[in-house]
Amino acid sequence: MNWHYVEQGQQIGPVTDAQLSKLFQAGTITADSLVWCDGLPDWIPFHEAKLETNLPPAEPPPLTVANPPNADEVVCAECGKIFPAGETIRHGNANVCAACKPVFLQKLAEGARVSTGELNYAGFGIRFAAKFVDGLIIGVPFMVIFVIAMMPLIRENAHNNEPGQFQGIQFLPMLIQFGFIFAHLAYQIFFLGKYGATPGKMLCKIRVVTAEGGRFGYGRAAGRSLAEMLSGMICYIGYIIILFDNPQRRALHDHICNTRVIYK
Repeated sequence: MNWHYVEQGQQIGPVTDAQLSKLFQAGTITADSLVWCDGLPDWIPFHEAKLETNLPPAEPPPLTVANPPNADEVVCAECGKIFPAGETIRHGNANVCAACKPVFLQKLAEGARVSTGELNYAGFGIRFAAKFVDGLIIGVPFMVIFVIAMMPLIRENAHNNEPGQFQGIQFLPMLIQFGFIFAHLAYQIFFLGKYGATPGKMLCKIRVVTAEGGRFGYGRAAGRSLAEMLSGMICYIGYIIILFDNPQRRALHDHICNTRVIYK
């Protein structure tokens, strides 16, 4: 299709689907910027547009907008309306009016790229670092418990000189392993359900969100934690696919539970 779009109160176009998509990715237009193509009765926000195949160019309907901004006026990055600069807040290169400020701040809190409406997805390296930190937090205490619990059995075995013949608690290693799995699940479910991030992820400044960038509850946190076990059981392929999932960098458990890992 051939599209026309509005930038700072000015109608620009026509551009192709690919060009319009690049303008959105570059932050030139936002999810709420007005766009139009042949066949539409009126201008619509970009997020409602359906990018399809190219069509012959057509003349857009008359656009009713305010006059172009003066030197002391700016365009709100959220609603596209023109306001005096003193009535807006500024974040980076974006200006936001008072009415859009709550939505804008909410997007910031949820890790959204407010200039484009996209999420800043975390890659394999930073996610591995977060997982390593979480592994230390859970694993070190359990290793200490394991060694303390096994020392009497090892001494008894050495005293009896019967290698491999432990007396008493024969299933202690298995019990500790199951205890570790239970603790790992409880750890993941609690922190993801309450904070959206485990301590390791908090340290690495990343968090887990829904596909739209929002928070989720303990139910999805439990499902994601169980699905993550599957990612590790299949030779860690569930984690490796992060390297090939562009641009959202999803692991298998992210695909299963429709979650994303983003930078804060």
